[in-house]
Amino acid sequence: MRTVLSLALAAFLSFFSFTGHAQSGQLPPLVSVSGVGEVKVQPDQVQFVAGVEVREQTLEDARRNADQRTTAIISALKKSGVEEKHIQTAYLSIQPMYTGEYGQTKPQFYLATRSISVTLNKLNKYDDVMSALYKAGANQVHGISYQSSNLKKHQEEARRKAVQEAKQKATMLASELGAKVGRVYQINEGGASAPGPILYGKMALQERAMDAGGSTIAAGEMTITSQVEVSFVLE
Repeated sequence: MRTVLSLALAAFLSFFSFTGHAQSGQLPPLVSVSGVGEVKVQPDQVQFVAGVEVREQTLEDARRNADQRTTAIISALKKSGVEEKHIQTAYLSIQPMYTGEYGQTKPQFYLATRSISVTLNKLNKYDDVMSALYKAGANQVHGISYQSSNLKKHQEEARRKAVQEAKQKATMLASELGAKVGRVYQINEGGASAPGPILYGKMALQERAMDAGGSTIAAGEMTITSQVEVSFVLE
């Protein structure tokens, strides 16, 4: 009998303990706001992809031509002051090309392509590098984008500004309702963003290299953005 009573009492106390936890699990009064932070900086890097595209009657000639041009391009980049760690080559691609005539078994020619990713730390050398690439045998350039070598630092600054704006918003809203902002209940980051690449067609390299005018690059400013969502407990 005592065992039955003990079990009943334990179940009774457990029920009230569970109920108390459920009630304490209710959300406190909150104010939820978003904040956006922006940082404008001068880019000090330009990234782009230089490419080689050759057509030859045999597979071996296509491979040899593409390899020779790639070697010449890498050499030209190094002579222009680009560090080896900022030069990355992709795999060579060779495709047999047919005219589409029914029953054709022999390719009309072989198309070989290879791309080289480059990071240039001196923007004032951009035009000279483009000219050197063209002379070395590159016939494509694309994926041009401006970057900052201190991107992480600027992103952190944008986050701080976003958090500050969120707190200011929450303080103003709470004050209008006669309340005060307390501790942070939840915070989520929406991510940071920077300008996307400026794209040029595959013939742009020749056109820009042959241009006798002024500088062909104008970096302007980069806008780095961060967004956060914060919930504060109201007091």
